[in-house]
Amino acid sequence: MSKRLANLIAPPSREEVNACWELCRLNNNMGCWTTWIPTAWALAMVYHAQPQISGAAALTWAAKYFVLCSGIKSLIMTIDDILDHDIDALVVRTKSRAIPRGAISLDRAWLFFGIQVVLGIYLARTLLDPVSCRFAAIAAPLFVIYPTCKRWMYFAPITLGLMFTVGVFMGWSTLSLTNQLPYEILVPIYIGGCCWVWTYETIYQHMDKVDDIKIGIRSSALLCGRYTIPICSATAITFFSLLMYGGYLNGHGIPFFVGVLLAAVLLLSKLLRTNVDCPGDCRDFFLQTPLIGQIIVGGFVADAVIARISNGIAL
Repeated sequence: MSKRLANLIAPPSREEVNACWELCRLNNNMGCWTTWIPTAWALAMVYHAQPQISGAAALTWAAKYFVLCSGIKSLIMTIDDILDHDIDALVVRTKSRAIPRGAISLDRAWLFFGIQVVLGIYLARTLLDPVSCRFAAIAAPLFVIYPTCKRWMYFAPITLGLMFTVGVFMGWSTLSLTNQLPYEILVPIYIGGCCWVWTYETIYQHMDKVDDIKIGIRSSALLCGRYTIPICSATAITFFSLLMYGGYLNGHGIPFFVGVLLAAVLLLSKLLRTNVDCPGDCRDFFLQTPLIGQIIVGGFVADAVIARISNGIAL
């Protein structure tokens, strides 16, 4: 057995276990929320659209998807750190991550990623319906493409949005009692979700723009420059507009629209107060992202529950 192979399959040290924890960002649920929230929207929407679905079934799938989305987040973060390790070593905010600081070798990080892939495929095949599995398979290549985007394009948030928001289709397909997806409803929600990702990710990328310029990395923050706030305001308004349009087509009522409007006020007021040249402001705006999505989830759920109670339909 070669020395390299022996080192690859050796039991992990405590430092490597901690490094794997860091690679997965298990101390930070941001990535989990941003992938789970669009899925939760869809679960609440189909629960509203199909009265035969029980609340217990919807809650069960919401819990299952939270676990799955935690795994997806861990997978994405791991491959992102692997493919970006050379860039991370040059950026102040990221140079202390596990791979750049030598807490785990690149070979061992790839092995850890491979284990996650095998486990993820097993869970998807075991838990999800065939249609949801197909959507997951379509999105999977983007997990690897996304970390490379900053090397050759300014539009990395679009790739991120395409993979984060795919849960809109998966959530509906999983819980629905029919085999048909209402694309006329879900596509506006999906596009809107991508606009939301563009908004918060572009602000987030401003945190690294000084280092990005030095090392020649592209980003939507550099593309938008001093027009970032107007552009992100436009994408945020597009997000909320498409979300309300999809909700309207699905028959949602006042509680849903109140939730969306509340989220819109919080996001836009925070955005307009954000100084993109201040990393602290950008971080604070980004960290508000789960709350915005959770408020919208609450609007969807409240509307569905109130509609059922009003019409004498069992929860």
